[in-house]
Amino acid sequence: MSDNNSNRNNNGDGPKMPKNRQTIMILLVAALITLLFLSYLRGVVNTASNQKISYDEFIEMVMSGDVESVKISSDIITITPKVQANPYVTQTYYTVRVEDLTLPNRLLEAGVHFEQEETSSSDTIIYMIVSYILPIVLVWVLLSFLMNRMSKGGGIMGVGKSNAKVYVQKETGVTFKDVAGQEEAKESLQEVVDFLHNPGKYIEIGAKLPKGALLVGPPGTGKTLLAKAVAGEAHVPFFSLAGSDFVEMYVGVGASRVRDLFKDATKNAPCIIFIDEVDAIGKSRDSRYGGNDEREQTLNQLLSEMDGFDTSKGIFILAATNRPEILDKALLRPGRFDRRIIVDKPDLKGRIDTLKVHSRDVHLDDTVDLEEIGLATAGAVGSDLANMVNEAAINAVKHRRSAVNQKDLLEAIEVVMMGKEKKDHIMSKEERRIVSYHETGHALASALQKNTDPIQKITIVPRTMGALGYAWYVPDEEKHLRSQKELEERIITALAGRAAEEIVFNSVTTGASNDIEQATNLARAMVTQYGMSEKFGLIQLVTVEDQYLSGRQVLNCSDETAARVDEEVMRIIAYSYEEAKRLLNENRELMEELAQYLLEKESITGKEFMKIFREYRGEEPEDEENLENSENPETEKAPKLPETEGAVTEAEVSEPESGQAVSAEAESFMEAEVLETEPGQAVFSETGNDQADPVETENMPNFTLVETPEKREEAETPENREEATDPSGEKPTGQIDADGKETS
Repeated sequence: MSDNNSNRNNNGDGPKMPKNRQTIMILLVAALITLLFLSYLRGVVNTASNQKISYDEFIEMVMSGDVESVKISSDIITITPKVQANPYVTQTYYTVRVEDLTLPNRLLEAGVHFEQEETSSSDTIIYMIVSYILPIVLVWVLLSFLMNRMSKGGGIMGVGKSNAKVYVQKETGVTFKDVAGQEEAKESLQEVVDFLHNPGKYIEIGAKLPKGALLVGPPGTGKTLLAKAVAGEAHVPFFSLAGSDFVEMYVGVGASRVRDLFKDATKNAPCIIFIDEVDAIGKSRDSRYGGNDEREQTLNQLLSEMDGFDTSKGIFILAATNRPEILDKALLRPGRFDRRIIVDKPDLKGRIDTLKVHSRDVHLDDTVDLEEIGLATAGAVGSDLANMVNEAAINAVKHRRSAVNQKDLLEAIEVVMMGKEKKDHIMSKEERRIVSYHETGHALASALQKNTDPIQKITIVPRTMGALGYAWYVPDEEKHLRSQKELEERIITALAGRAAEEIVFNSVTTGASNDIEQATNLARAMVTQYGMSEKFGLIQLVTVEDQYLSGRQVLNCSDETAARVDEEVMRIIAYSYEEAKRLLNENRELMEELAQYLLEKESITGKEFMKIFREYRGEEPEDEENLENSENPETEKAPKLPETEGAVTEAEVSEPESGQAVSAEAESFMEAEVLETEPGQAVFSETGNDQADPVETENMPNFTLVETPEKREEAETPENREEATDPSGEKPTGQIDADGKETS
């Protein structure tokens, strides 16, 4: 590459005259063509409006009285007739002047107005300048301008010129002090910034500046913010642009912009180049993701430039993406992107630090406990936390307070994740009872088990995102692992809302649609990912694609095995549902008391819930400050999941052959999104959805949502009650045996 650069320089320095001669020749040819075109155009116009006639025809027109005026010049006589065929165009005639001394008398006798045209050399010169020289000069200037732009790069009108924004020190207004929760990523980038500031100590030991770093992580974690912090700290030129800036409809423009970008970077070295959403141009060149010749040409040019520039000049490339799995392997190799920096969701300490950064300019009162907010927002990214702090400040202003308190922050979490309260939404009395028992079922089942998170809040007030009610659980500590028992109890808790409806009303509603979805996803993850099924053992049956966005899972087994997976999931769900009904039936009176209290208050805190719970069970209430984070009472251990017959051997779990179609039974499984069991995950169990679109749960990792479609079934009718209580009816009890068959 250096040889190529030297050759280019030599070519630029030596043959300057041939290049100038070539330019002059192009301009001369263009001027000649313009002159010929103008002459032809002038001739066409003159022929259409000025016809030549003979002198005797002119005399006949004068004698017949058809001539209105005559202009006599040195060699031409111009005749204007009285009658015009076209009123918009003046038709004239001309003839060559003949030495005729009787012509003036004839014109006077015929009453024709005539005059002798005065000619001078200056008029002739002006005519030549306006008609020929001026157009040639204009064409010359235009061509010179276009060729000058092309010589600077970017083609005609700068289409292929790089449009990267160049920042200098302090222009972005962001430094590493403004970034929290990503200490490892900051450390990696601080090393690069220090290398640019003090290269001597690194070069002395033999270290080289990494050519590039790729920031990878989910949306909202702060990848672009880190890049802006690098721009604020680097004290060197910072070129910032998005991957889509290289994509144009014109062929070759993307590659031209890449060349121009690196040319500008070389002139301004040392510098940093930041390409956001690099997957727009860096997609793999295989046919799996679709081909695009223009995009591949741009990628090839980027690979060539990254492999060729000299790191000793101090050019560092920084790129960001949340789709690393689709990037071309050649782009990811060391030598192009030497470092892959993971910018993942922050842990508890990271969330607390992030909250401190975003609340620096917000007035907080003494009640604010950021550690509690950090626990309540497990799974949230930096953009979520910034939005929550801003919503809390807006809520404080709304209530005419001069500072934000803890209640504002907790309310902001609900607003961001669930929407605002729908104060004008009126539910019927029966619907409110159903929602009340549904949410009480969730909370009571959670309190009756040992390995669940403490309850934070229960409400039956509808929210704008479609929730008719929800139960909110907050962990009392940060967890990095989830045991099998915890997952089983989470499934039981998720299904307890539907169980409460069936126990109290002898009927069920659509309010448990999301409960069932989350329980199914969690049970399927236990079987296919976590090896928590005795039937399948330690076999992973799915692979995760698009890790940082949708988390889509793809089946990695045969159709027969997929059908057995469905049977195992059905068995876990059926057992968990029966266990939820057992817990609620054994505490029916307590459920009735809690549901009535919730129906009266509409929203109750975890402290109020646990107070009623402990008083009913005859337990001594804990101290006020420890009541909210109290552990759930220890109850009788739930029986172990019944074992299933016919464990699958390793040979039976076969991978499908290349191109093999997946069965319809497995298709829904492939598209399912498994519930994330992240450390210290807070949970919402929500009932109801009066909107057409369900709440999107993948963007809210903190919550387990339980919602209904827009059209609700009637809660309880005499026909449904008779059908549920008729011993001869066909309504199943929902119990499923080990073979996946329904039993009455």
